[in-house]
Amino acid sequence: MRIVLSPVAAAIRRALVGAGVGLLVPQAFAQPAPDRERIDEIVVTEEALHRYRVEDSALSKLSESIRDTPQSMTTLTKEMLDDRGLQSLNDALRNVPGITLGAGEFSWQGNNPTIRGFSSRDDMYLDGLRDFGSYPRDPFNLETVEVLLGPSSILFGRGSTGGAINQVTKAPVREQLTNVNVNVGSDDTVRATADIGRPLALLGDTSAFRLNVLAHEGEAEDRAAQTERFGIAPSLALGLGTDTQVVLGYVKQTSDDRPDYGLPWLGASPAPVPRSNYYGFEDDYLETDADIASASVSHRLSDAVRVDAQVRYADYERDVRITEPLITPVPPAGTPPEQISVYRYVFSGPSDEELLTTQALARLDLGSGRVRHALVTGLEWSSEQSAPTFAFGAGVPGTSLLSPDTTQPFVGALDPRIVADTESDTLAVFALDTLKLGDAWNITLGARWDRFDTRYAAERFAGPATPFDSGTRSGREEYAQVDEVASYRAAVVYKPVERTSIYLAASTSFNPSAQSLSYLTTGRALNTENVFLDPEENESIELGMKTGFVDDRLAFSAAVFEITKKNARVADPANPGFNTLGGEQRMRGVSVDVTGMVTDRFYLVAGYAYLDGEVVRGAAGAAVGAKIANAPEDSANVWANYRVTSRFDFGLGARYVGEQYAQSAINGRKVPSYSTFDAMGRYAVSQSMALKLNVTNVTDEFYFEQLHMWHIVPAAGRTVTFAVNAEF
Repeated sequence: MRIVLSPVAAAIRRALVGAGVGLLVPQAFAQPAPDRERIDEIVVTEEALHRYRVEDSALSKLSESIRDTPQSMTTLTKEMLDDRGLQSLNDALRNVPGITLGAGEFSWQGNNPTIRGFSSRDDMYLDGLRDFGSYPRDPFNLETVEVLLGPSSILFGRGSTGGAINQVTKAPVREQLTNVNVNVGSDDTVRATADIGRPLALLGDTSAFRLNVLAHEGEAEDRAAQTERFGIAPSLALGLGTDTQVVLGYVKQTSDDRPDYGLPWLGASPAPVPRSNYYGFEDDYLETDADIASASVSHRLSDAVRVDAQVRYADYERDVRITEPLITPVPPAGTPPEQISVYRYVFSGPSDEELLTTQALARLDLGSGRVRHALVTGLEWSSEQSAPTFAFGAGVPGTSLLSPDTTQPFVGALDPRIVADTESDTLAVFALDTLKLGDAWNITLGARWDRFDTRYAAERFAGPATPFDSGTRSGREEYAQVDEVASYRAAVVYKPVERTSIYLAASTSFNPSAQSLSYLTTGRALNTENVFLDPEENESIELGMKTGFVDDRLAFSAAVFEITKKNARVADPANPGFNTLGGEQRMRGVSVDVTGMVTDRFYLVAGYAYLDGEVVRGAAGAAVGAKIANAPEDSANVWANYRVTSRFDFGLGARYVGEQYAQSAINGRKVPSYSTFDAMGRYAVSQSMALKLNVTNVTDEFYFEQLHMWHIVPAAGRTVTFAVNAEF
């Protein structure tokens, strides 16, 4: 590990000061007392009070505050992301117990989270609208990240069995702001972000502009993965503070990475090799380009009626060549590692995904006195298209398990196997009503109807066999399917006192066979082993409590829940190569979260999740009682920030993740539990500059956190990052 901080920091400071930039301590944390001699005095501002927590969701479909919403929710603020030095959406999601991160797959790269034991890679949203592209998301333009736990098809439609992730972008404000952050790190990281906002007097005093910019390159410490990202996100707001507001936004994010497909499994355990072993080729690549243009209009007709509309067009392009390390066939037990070879399973191909979607809803506050309604109703329409090409490597040289040759050039051929094209149209109508009976009782009733229409076509080409594909299948395939599904939510909320809500909620969700569009599994596109199956159906019941302590500065929530997938897709014993809806999976658990201020100097974010998941019923009794993959029984996270003086604060973090399985139903592959520790120190050099040092994985723990049934990715080693934070 190498790091040179002082010369770089000095150069950055000289450059900024020489340019006439006045640097400022982040004012959202605490203002120095007027008496400059008393630097130990802490003055907590209203903004500082909510540094790590927010009271309201950004989702316009939710009419109530987070405390009064009958569902578990975790919100990660931009201040917390900055304090922890987080540089990707995956980094952010690690702070939510109950979420695990899956490894990349042949046709899926980017973010692959699992929430409460169920895959949520199709449950990514940006400002409430689907963000289904396969690209590694960066939080440079995010105000918050909202994680909604539990089935949420009433809000989002298909998917969301374990939960959904809503990224909330930074919006223009009427105040002037300029934030500049520069980071350098021990993993050869150089990262710069800028957040610039200005009121636009030419368009009136209710207009503003905001621009966020990202430039990032770096590596994963002790791994061969490399990352290079660029992002730009301009936005314009008209009518701020008036009855009619219009926001126009655009996000462009590109990446040029060397992907990391980690280590191979040896039997049911990760191969016993050093963390730094890399089995791919130096010129492997993952290139993505996401363009997302959005427009929203919000109009208040009266104090009781508001209408909102959003429209978005997104284009996601990707080109990839990855190398997955496999030990196949599995050698006899006792074979010395130096005699074991690794098969390099190479996958390549470009893809282009497009999305056009619109949503319109109305919020009506009806009634008065002891009986009131907060009704949100609306409709959605979207058109999605995915056009990937899948190619496999032929004639690819293998390598040694113990001493892989990373300099060996790629000399194999890339044979196209599938050229697919999938189009899906969704039409949905929904209504969610919160009936308020006095100050103590709320009853929520909601229903949604979705029509999911999918057309799929693919050309197949025969080629050399691979370990998972015979290579002989060719010809054209075409499928079409329409699913019409209703989703429901019912809940009761009791408020014994103003700051406390106790709720009991039941909800449903569904997973159609084509929800991942042209997603490849075992040589097939679109999961064609699921063709013509009805959607999987899921039910959830949750009992929870949300309250506040320490004069409502500290938010506490806890819940017990059960999620049941009633008709899970499992292999059809009567029809090899295809599935049937003969399975049942059940997840039971407990979640606890604490967020906010313990004292004027002490901020805390902590959470714990207990998951008990199992296969209740499988095809012909197969895998009954098996644990659900990617669902550790225990996981916990804590981050504590203490303000020593108005100039200096530090943070300490810890994370524990229990033993988890990668694919228990087939081969019992699992990884052991692990604990990691992080630290942060920040010092205000003056009224105009703050310096910050983050250390991630302080103990240099060697652990695995991204699991796949065929490969497993170790986490990065100890990483040190130094930052200059400026605000002027």
